Amino acid sequence: MTLSAQDLRHFLSAYRREHADDMLVLNEPVQDSQDLTALVWQLAARGRHPVLLAPQVWGVDVAVVTNLFASRERIGRMLGCAASDIHATYQVKASNLLPPELQESGPVLDEVVAGDDVDLEKLPMLRHFETDRAAYITNSVIVAEDPDTGRGNLSYHRSMRHSATELATSLHSRGHLWRLQQAAAAKGEPLPVAMVIGAHPLFMLAAAARVPMGTDERQVAGGLFGAPLQVVRTPRHGLMVPAHAEFVLEGVIDPEAKVEEGPFGEFTGYSSHRSTNHLLRVHTVMRRRDAMLVDVVGGNSAEHLNLGRVPRESEMVTRLRERFPSVTAVHYPASGTHFHAYVALKQVRDGEARQVMLGLLGWDPYLKTVIAVDEDIDITRDEEVLWALAAHFQPHRDILVIDGLPGSALDPSASASGTTSRMGLDATRGSHFEGVRATIAPASMERAAATLAKLGLGAGLGAGPAT
Repeated sequence: MTLSAQDLRHFLSAYRREHADDMLVLNEPVQDSQDLTALVWQLAARGRHPVLLAPQVWGVDVAVVTNLFASRERIGRMLGCAASDIHATYQVKASNLLPPELQESGPVLDEVVAGDDVDLEKLPMLRHFETDRAAYITNSVIVAEDPDTGRGNLSYHRSMRHSATELATSLHSRGHLWRLQQAAAAKGEPLPVAMVIGAHPLFMLAAAARVPMGTDERQVAGGLFGAPLQVVRTPRHGLMVPAHAEFVLEGVIDPEAKVEEGPFGEFTGYSSHRSTNHLLRVHTVMRRRDAMLVDVVGGNSAEHLNLGRVPRESEMVTRLRERFPSVTAVHYPASGTHFHAYVALKQVRDGEARQVMLGLLGWDPYLKTVIAVDEDIDITRDEEVLWALAAHFQPHRDILVIDGLPGSALDPSASASGTTSRMGLDATRGSHFEGVRATIAPASMERAAATLAKLGLGAGLGAGPAT
């Protein structure tokens, strides 16, 4: 059987063939699902972020694939570009909206269970952290459609089993799905939804896209694929979902019911109780015959952060450069989860760095701190940004603070209503800066590199003040 290019198996097979050193297959049975989280943490401590394939995990009757998005180099390969070109490539492809292509059938309809036969005890879930309330679906992309326009919305929402036919989930992002659900609830109606659990990585990236209300992320997925997303309709509510998905749950979000959910290890590094406590009633379970569980590592893992951060960075870079041509780079460091951003610019007049920082702080509701630096600072390295802050920043003149703004509901330091302060730190040199940066002659650096290479010490050493 020829695999579709939109099939996860097509991606995994091709990637393993071309980049075998970036995929780790766990041939021994995994004794506890938390062991997968522990393996990811242990590998990251060693500077490694491979895709993990686990054919056997205790308590799970399907193979598990996780850590897909932990590497920016791998995300670049998904998009067909170098890691340094992710932002531009993602934005260009994501902007090429292609309507979905409806199929009569697809692998996700191999097995369909409905009504009283639904049993979510059979749905594979993993417990990621000791502090989690229960096993969770971390890769639950909820599909909803505007009843007036038919335009779809994709968004990620953590979900845990509440009963054999119900899931407890959270719409804490207060995004587009929240608006659709609130509109339905105002009419006293449940909101029909479908939950996609596992699909091609490009579909997953599309689900994390930052787009205006009314833009259908299924069309964004088409842009990323370079071909319309192949979809089928769910049996009961007729929602369009990926034909090659692993699992799809079809049901409704109850307009009134509230159920306990959380704590869950979130991107902040803390186990979060904050939740909207919504109830999703499942009417239909669809799955492939050979389904796999596609997991997203929770907490402040590289995968969790990258999946949300790459689309956000891509949008911010595009917006900033359209308004401020002096911006040369934007980076959301892993050390700041989603709350910090660094921006480099070639400032042509004093005060421009402040404008740029205000733009970022105003456009991105998650950001609490933005640090602006000059274009010669490598903003992918925290130590370079902190050096610029130490050498160029004067608190009495180079800081701006705005308070009382809505922020992330998951920020453990935010107010009970979710408001937060935001801060900009101007670590650019400014027009009156008189320091001269210490440098080493390029010829000396080259001879030093050659010497170290002969000693077998050439890799992984910083270039020092000559960078």
